[in-house]
Formats: sequence, structure tokens, C-alpha cells
Amino acid sequence: MSTVLVVAGLIVLVGSVVQGAIGYGLNIIAGPLLALLDPALVPVPVLVVACAQAAMSTLRERGSVDWGGVGWAMLGRLPGNVLGLAVLATVAVSASNVVIGVSVLVCVALSLVTWHPSPTRPALVVAGIASGTFGTVSSIGGPPIALLYQHQSGPTVRGTLGAYFLLASVSSVVTLWAAGRVHTEHLVAAAVLVPFMVVGFLVSGPLRRFLHGGRVRVGVLVVAALSALVLIGQSVFG
Repeated sequence: MSTVLVVAGLIVLVGSVVQGAIGYGLNIIAGPLLALLDPALVPVPVLVVACAQAAMSTLRERGSVDWGGVGWAMLGRLPGNVLGLAVLATVAVSASNVVIGVSVLVCVALSLVTWHPSPTRPALVVAGIASGTFGTVSSIGGPPIALLYQHQSGPTVRGTLGAYFLLASVSSVVTLWAAGRVHTEHLVAAAVLVPFMVVGFLVSGPLRRFLHGGRVRVGVLVVAALSALVLIGQSVFG
């Protein structure tokens, strides 16, 4: 196993701890850092690992999943994936990442001031479109959906986001495969990273008892803001 993959695995482990405890964060933490280590690790290997993590999260919180909300979000996710491919084909990645980062920061700021988001059907469809676009372009599609659920209970946030990310990550991988962007080396790298993810997921279990109510909301907003700042910084400073 190469040194790069070991370092990548440790990054995935940390991201998995965060996602297992809060409900999202694996792609946000791992995506930008893995891109710096080796661009071939993003987006396909990260998305494959995210599929496995999301399946485990969904199983662990299966009694609290808002399946109706997941369905409406996925209704928007699929066209969002296609829009993301169009962005990749026509717009520089650095420019699109800045737009994504600024959009997320605006939503976080509004949440702190006046906006009280809730997972209504129209909001979920719009957030799904944004999530599909963001996820396909940058591997960071969590914030749009997570922000809608920020006022829900910890188990609902983690379970619902897990179920959504499972379907969403699979849809993104299939979309990228159909576009000829999935190769054998991507799947091999993902297979190496999955065990690190599993360790992080197991570590996250005991942390869940400390994250409920307002603490979950703080975690959602902090991770969203950090993801936006990392995307912007990566694009501006190279």
C-alpha cells in the first residue's frame, strides 16, 4: 500500500468519524484533501466510500429516517447530477467551486440570522438539485440537504442524511460511469479506503450521545461553513 493511500485512508477515517456523529462530513473533509494528495482520488473513490458509509449510517439509524423527505430530495438530485456534468464540461472547476462555496456560506449566514429552513417538499427538490450539482462537480453535496434538517433531532438528521447520501452517491457514481469517468484504478483505491472508513464509523458510535438538539445544528452549520471555506480557498490559492 502506497504512502499516499495510507495518508488518504487516515483522512477518510477522520471524515467518517465526523459523518457518523453528525450525519455528514466525509466528503467535505476528505474531498478537498484527497484532491491535493492525488486528483485521481476525487470524485469517484470518495463517492464509492461514501456509499458504504451511508449504508452503514442508514442501517444504524433506520428507525428515524424520513423516507418521504429522501424521496423528494432524490427527485431533484437526478437532474442535478446531469447539471453537474454540464458544469464540468463547460466551466472551470475552480470557478464553479467558488460559486458553490459562496452559495453555502450565504445559506449558513441566513440560517444564523433570519432563515429557519425546514424540509418541505419544494425545498427538498430544490436542495436535491443543488446537492446533485455540487456533489458531481466537487464531491461535496451534503450542505444543501443538511441545512434543511438542521433543526431536526440527531437520529433523524443522521438517518435521513445517510439514506439520502446512499442513493445520491450511487446515482453520482452511475452518472460518472455513464460519462466514462469511472476506471478500474478508482475502484481499487476505493477498496483500500473502505476499511479506514469502517474504523471511523465505529469510533463515531459513542459520540452520538453528545450530539442532540442544538448541538447537532451547530455541527451541521460548522461543517457546512468549513466546507465552503475550504472550497473557496482551494480555488483561489490553488
